[in-house]
Amino acid sequence: MKKFYFLGALLLTLLVFSSMTAEQQSLQHFLQTALSTKPFEAQLSQLAIPYWDTVVSVEERGYFAFVEFLIRKGAHFLMFATIAVALLQFRLHPVVVLLIAFGIALGDEFRQSFTPGRTMTLQDVWLDTAGAFFGIVIYYFEKKGGWDITSVQPKKKRN
Repeated sequence: MKKFYFLGALLLTLLVFSSMTAEQQSLQHFLQTALSTKPFEAQLSQLAIPYWDTVVSVEERGYFAFVEFLIRKGAHFLMFATIAVALLQFRLHPVVVLLIAFGIALGDEFRQSFTPGRTMTLQDVWLDTAGAFFGIVIYYFEKKGGWDITSVQPKKKRN
């Protein structure tokens, strides 16, 4: 029963955050205080991430907005990795888990399209799905002792 609560809590958290406007979620003030010395600015300035029809970079958005972008995308990636691991607790096939996570990501993006200042993008759906895939891979390597490449079944752990 706990696995239902955990998955429900994850999905509720996702719903709450995707219902917030970008301004309500903003980390800018916190980042300006916490990272006032702009650590790793030189290294981050070397990054340029294609996103939508633009490139996201320190030069384009500024240091704090770029760091916030990385945090937001990283949080989505890790949230979907965690959702995938939670779904695996129901003994679902990894491909089914990936398809469910893809559906949740698509639904989440669609839901965001109704929130002022937010838009739906397939790039985020793919990022979320990649996070789910990452969660599945980590789960099988950490908890199941690896993946038998000749089948879709996890290897049995040795004692």
